[in-house]
Amino acid sequence: MEAIRHLSYCGRCGAAATCASENAAGPFRCAACGFTLYFNAAGAVGAVIRRADGRALFVRRARDPEKGKLGLPGGFVDPGENAEAALAREVREEVGLEVGDLRYLSSHANRYLFAGVTYHTVDLFFTARAEHPDRAAALDAVEALEWLDPLTVGLEEIAFESMRAALGVLRAQEA
Repeated sequence: MEAIRHLSYCGRCGAAATCASENAAGPFRCAACGFTLYFNAAGAVGAVIRRADGRALFVRRARDPEKGKLGLPGGFVDPGENAEAALAREVREEVGLEVGDLRYLSSHANRYLFAGVTYHTVDLFFTARAEHPDRAAALDAVEALEWLDPLTVGLEEIAFESMRAALGVLRAQEA
């Protein structure tokens, strides 16, 4: 786990991190006080939001990671939120839409590089219907919006492997 390399001191007792786990994917364990810090995957959500003509809303990312690439509206799940509430909040924040008819599509492991640290995520994808697609706007961290056919959009344009995998599941379901 890359994050473990960024720990120089124990977060509980302040001892120098002389005995991080030998397992790079394992937890950090302090040799001085026994504190254990796990590096679990962060939860994230995304949606294939369609309008009546079947096109889906893609966002052009305004920031790294993958600035300029296409993504699906979504983001990280906050503590205390379930996936559906997180998705509704993220869609409102990024594109100003309310969504309905949420249906689970698939989940995929992903890596998210931010500020020099690679975070491992589990990304939960849904399909949804845009309540008022004409109200979509490029808001938080979004450079532009594009309504594209999710069955034919070029996967090389898609920002993350997990999103490409989710679109692959959607394509297989609709083939």
